[in-house]
Amino acid sequence: MLKELQLFLLAVLLLSCGFLYQLALKSSCLFSCLPPNKSQQGLGALLGKGRSIVFLETSERMEPPPLVSCAVESAAKVYPEQPVVFFMKGLSHSMQMPPNSTSPAFSLLSAIDNVFLFPLDMKKLFEDTPLFSWYAQINISAQRNWLHVSSDASRLAIIWKHGGLYMDTDVISIRPIPEKNFLAAQASQYASNGVFGFLPHHTFLWECMENFVEHYNSHIWGNQGPNLMTRMLRLWCKLEDFQGVRDLRCSNLSFLHPQRFYPISYPEWRRYYEVWDTDPSFNDSYALHLWNHMNQEGRDVVRGSNTLAENLYRKHCPRTYRVLVQGPVGLVTGQVGPGNK
Repeated sequence: MLKELQLFLLAVLLLSCGFLYQLALKSSCLFSCLPPNKSQQGLGALLGKGRSIVFLETSERMEPPPLVSCAVESAAKVYPEQPVVFFMKGLSHSMQMPPNSTSPAFSLLSAIDNVFLFPLDMKKLFEDTPLFSWYAQINISAQRNWLHVSSDASRLAIIWKHGGLYMDTDVISIRPIPEKNFLAAQASQYASNGVFGFLPHHTFLWECMENFVEHYNSHIWGNQGPNLMTRMLRLWCKLEDFQGVRDLRCSNLSFLHPQRFYPISYPEWRRYYEVWDTDPSFNDSYALHLWNHMNQEGRDVVRGSNTLAENLYRKHCPRTYRVLVQGPVGLVTGQVGPGNK
């Protein structure tokens, strides 16, 4: 009996060693490789139906902070039957993270069924658009606001080529957007480029790319972004002030009321990080822009703080909240979570 037990334990030990050996061979992918079923899906097939939700990261950052993770997760939650595609400039074409990286946010997003992460190749993206010649001759090191300018260009090209919905990575989705061709108003008669959607090859976006090149000036903040969208919208439509909370329509596009995405305007952005007596319902909104560019103070969502932002995370991106903000059960409240450090 003792000999049989020894043989059994020896077999278990050998199997365990074999498993650990295979795990060691694949260790570089423990946190850094996309699930096999996702890596096999081509970008063209995902974007081809014009129903994708698109996010961009034009820096080399490979560890998405909690707000970025929340934006992507909330979109995946609101649009469960549509692909959510996150383009990351720092992601290699092998679809792997750097070998020494163990980003929890990357792993979290990769595990969501309808979230797909792809490298952002601007040169290839701009082919067959008015932006290609501009990009081929631009001296990137001499440009101001390059991360923002390159993002402005990339979102126009992606949505023109493939259609779909573009959102900034500080936009938390709360309900589906019913419009197909639309711009979002940041204020009366002023358009944002932080959220917009179009069917593929829409003329408005082609003309935006032409105007982007013709009036390019990286020294003027927003010149290639919201100012561009506003310039072009004024050429297409006779802009009027909004009446009530009704959207404006002209030609074959809609101009959505500021309440749809900007119920808290940029001068009041800190209100997202304050405690409210009663959280607003945002019944007139499809998504919420948290104005991360304004947040030069580095305000974070703090577990147990009961701020509006924390409650939005809890409701609309629960995985992000649990993993990146809340952390292991039993941690003291009133502190930033692991994803904010």
